[in-house]
Amino acid sequence: MEAEPGRRQHDTIPARLAQEMDSDELSQLVRQVNDSGVAYQAMADRSAAAGHPLSKPFFQKLGTNAATTLKRESIPGIAAGLALPLQMVKAAAAKQFLDYEARELGGFSDDVRVVVSHLAGMPPEQARRWRAMIEADERARSQE
Repeated sequence: MEAEPGRRQHDTIPARLAQEMDSDELSQLVRQVNDSGVAYQAMADRSAAAGHPLSKPFFQKLGTNAATTLKRESIPGIAAGLALPLQMVKAAAAKQFLDYEARELGGFSDDVRVVVSHLAGMPPEQARRWRAMIEADERARSQE
């Protein structure tokens, strides 16, 4: 099997092995980017250029599902290396490494999703304070 121009033959894994892997959402993203023609070294170069350097072997381990752990600090570098949105990479990492499925808020604008995700990360007492402020603003506008 001959490698595509700009890619080395060892930068890919056999399709049979890729299909046998389960719970590998992040690894699948890495393989998809690699299969589209982006070499692991290019991924490493992109992550370094974005200020979150990760090595070629790191991306290779992710792509072959050989990585057993993942540091949270690595996720921005992975997103930069794959040239994919950070939120997509976070969701894939959560599923693969924590067996946690992130739920997307559908039907809302980006602004609303950002506000909701920000509020969801707050301690309950802070979230109650923000709710009271939002409700007070709504009451004030309805009285105008």
